[in-house]
Amino acid sequence: MSAIVEHLGLSGEELLTTTRAVRRRLDFERPVPRDVLRACVALALQAPSGSHKFPIQFVIVTDEERRAALGDAYRRAYAVYRESAGYIGKVRREDPEADAQQQRTARSADHLSQKLHRAPAIVLACGLGRVDDEPLHRHTNLLASVHPPTWSFMLAARLHGLGTCWTGVSLADEAETAAIVGIPIDRVTIGALTPVAYTLGTDFRPARRPAPEDVIHWDAW
Repeated sequence: MSAIVEHLGLSGEELLTTTRAVRRRLDFERPVPRDVLRACVALALQAPSGSHKFPIQFVIVTDEERRAALGDAYRRAYAVYRESAGYIGKVRREDPEADAQQQRTARSADHLSQKLHRAPAIVLACGLGRVDDEPLHRHTNLLASVHPPTWSFMLAARLHGLGTCWTGVSLADEAETAAIVGIPIDRVTIGALTPVAYTLGTDFRPARRPAPEDVIHWDAW
């Protein structure tokens, strides 16, 4: 584990404040070794898991044809998302600087929709089980054992000089995405998808975010 941490020489605070959603600065020409991806998964598995069951499963896609198919599925889903009310580019901010950042992020997301297939690896984070018709807390509990290790995977990737970008857009048609890589959708839930590639430069900075006072409710709402 120490070798991973030492790769970029980042402190814990630097790691947490500079792990960005990377879209435009993914290096599509440089392959990512399997050993590096395996090391990221090893660190991800240190994340907590409900009832100590570890339902998390990673499907790491490096095959060119499957990446192309995942990219096609993503573009189709993104086209529908782009027309929806929830599209990132339709969110407006009152502060001009914040609104400019919002629109830059939207353009970045648009860029990824056209380039996803070029990432050397596409990772799907999955959970063993389906809870479609069960109470909401069952959905929450399953994903609570998928999302923490997924984020840990992304932090580990950053330490290795890799970029990631959490997206759930293609999950609007989860069955299509699952079919491309043979995920048994009747008993496995896809929780997230991310491209993985080395980044063009490693000099990422903290992003503009709300102040703690804007999101904290002390003792009660």
